Amino acid sequence: MRLIIATGNEDKVKEIGEILKDTDFEAVSMKQAGFTPDIVEDGTTFEENALIKAKAVHALTSGEYVMADDSGLCIDALGGAPGIYSARFCGEDSTYEEKFKKIFEMLGGVPEQERTARFVCAIAVVRPDGSSFTVRGEVEGILHEEPKGENGFGYDPIFYVPEFGMTTAQMSPSQKHAISHRGRALRAMVEKLTEKC
Repeated sequence: MRLIIATGNEDKVKEIGEILKDTDFEAVSMKQAGFTPDIVEDGTTFEENALIKAKAVHALTSGEYVMADDSGLCIDALGGAPGIYSARFCGEDSTYEEKFKKIFEMLGGVPEQERTARFVCAIAVVRPDGSSFTVRGEVEGILHEEPKGENGFGYDPIFYVPEFGMTTAQMSPSQKHAISHRGRALRAMVEKLTEKC
């Protein structure tokens, strides 16, 4: 079954496709499906922004399954920032190296054990009939000032998971998918989509 992903982030589409590979759903980017809407994400929560994206793309289809996720890094010592602004933190065109630098400037003086954070992923799905739901996944970690690892993307190189002794960028894709915020949210989504009424 085709599941259109309302995102322009091809890394995210690839990761979602890997996580869904043993399900009945085939992840297709909105671009592959022929949709390139300009979506304004003006929600105040991850769930609101995910739903805005999913509904905007669903309105362009002739009734298909559409999912969108909104995810980000929430740092306890920064009151949950950057949160829903994670991708745009330091400006739309800033590199992740610039984002990392700014975060650690803001965390100056905070000892590493207090640099607790979590990755959050909210997924919204709009079904062919227009009904919708949201689910959420989270993973806890600590921020490492020195980026490590070549896998993953975004904030993965500085997100250290103590129980594994590595950052999410040092994990293999299967390791990361098993514990990641997106992996957890996607499994919750599949469970909800395949529920028998």
